[in-house]
Amino acid sequence: MAAPGEGPARARGPVPMHGLRESYLFDRRVIAEIQRAAREGIYDIRGFGAKRQVPHFDDLLVLGASVSRYPLEGYRERCDTDVVLGTRHARKPLHLKIPITVAGMSFGALSAPAKEALGRGATEVGTSTTTGDGGMTPEERQHSEILVYQVLPSRYGMNPDDLRRADAIEVVVGQGAKPGGGGMLLGHKISDRVAEMRDLPRGIDQRSASRHPDWTGPDDLEIKIGELREITDWEKPVFVKVGATRTYYDVQLAVKAGADVIVVDGMQGGTAATQEVFIEHVGIPTLPAVRLAVDALQELGMHRRVQLIVSGGIRTGADVAKALALGADAVSIGVAALIALGDNAPEHDAAYREIGSAAGFYDDWQAGRDPVGISTQDDGLAARFDPVLGGRRLANYLRVLTLEAQTLARACGKSHVHNMEPEDLVALTVEAAAMARVPLAGTDWIPGANDSY
Repeated sequence: MAAPGEGPARARGPVPMHGLRESYLFDRRVIAEIQRAAREGIYDIRGFGAKRQVPHFDDLLVLGASVSRYPLEGYRERCDTDVVLGTRHARKPLHLKIPITVAGMSFGALSAPAKEALGRGATEVGTSTTTGDGGMTPEERQHSEILVYQVLPSRYGMNPDDLRRADAIEVVVGQGAKPGGGGMLLGHKISDRVAEMRDLPRGIDQRSASRHPDWTGPDDLEIKIGELREITDWEKPVFVKVGATRTYYDVQLAVKAGADVIVVDGMQGGTAATQEVFIEHVGIPTLPAVRLAVDALQELGMHRRVQLIVSGGIRTGADVAKALALGADAVSIGVAALIALGDNAPEHDAAYREIGSAAGFYDDWQAGRDPVGISTQDDGLAARFDPVLGGRRLANYLRVLTLEAQTLARACGKSHVHNMEPEDLVALTVEAAAMARVPLAGTDWIPGANDSY
């Protein structure tokens, strides 16, 4: 975890003494980590997502309309935001009012009031939330009008009754923060209730499996999807979530296995707890993952027939609009949702400093000492969090994201946010232009795609 006052991973502080020069390879952050590893003899574990700087949606700009294209007029001309997920096979696809969903975050990683707040906020604006590992809580089901039930490699808390009670099922093959690796739930967060739901011993560290126990490839995935359809009478859409790595092939195989919806999670995606080496060094950024996923769907003639949800670092309505322009049908938020609930809020800075962190830097979600009451299983801390207020704040945030995306779509002359297209975008950097496959601003040059400039 970064120390209070530090910036990004490779940010430089002031030179401590005249004439001293800090190493690029062995700066103070690296030295501190080497010394921590030598002292403790174990890799660093934390939550949150990647902190290193990689090409992202901020490196793209939207081309608003003027003469060659005409924008829509303010709030007088309609710009729709709805999306339907799971139209391929499911008898009851999901109808969402906005193209933004709440990603899976488990009870165990989060407190029961935090899970309730996520359901309240998503329901207020007409979108879905997702269970995460460890099963479905009554609070979550009660307050989530549309709830997606995750089937993860661990199978913690999984049961047929909850599968039928869900509105959709998400088979999690991988996660952006740790593709190829399993999650962690440290012992101090395994309370009596968590232990009962997951059929685990109380207070013992648990590591989730890195792959599903009953399949080794896409043929087995197809069998599993068929089983899930049968147990839910072909009503529920089946999502398949993959961490962004070999995205093109992963998406194609998931589609051939029968998925209704594909979820691609870029390396900036968050997690409750895993090794930092996974968070910072495994996977590819969200930006190229979107285009690779769209390529895979288009190659199969399935783009828009199989819906694509993109996650990993979505923060603003501009991020939403740009992801949709690149071909996504919807986006999903996790870390941003927790921040909307109150995580890392400046009014709690003193409490964060008492546990060795600071507001804006708190990432020890695995520690279970969250003073806000969000990422904890301590009853006293959880009681500090108001799920009604948290839900209202999340709903406000989701509305703002939607309004911002609408504003940008209108500026491009589009009557639906899904009508945005790559031609509405340009890139500020060569790297972003190559990854997103849109021209460098002021040119027609797409690095690696043409030689016209």
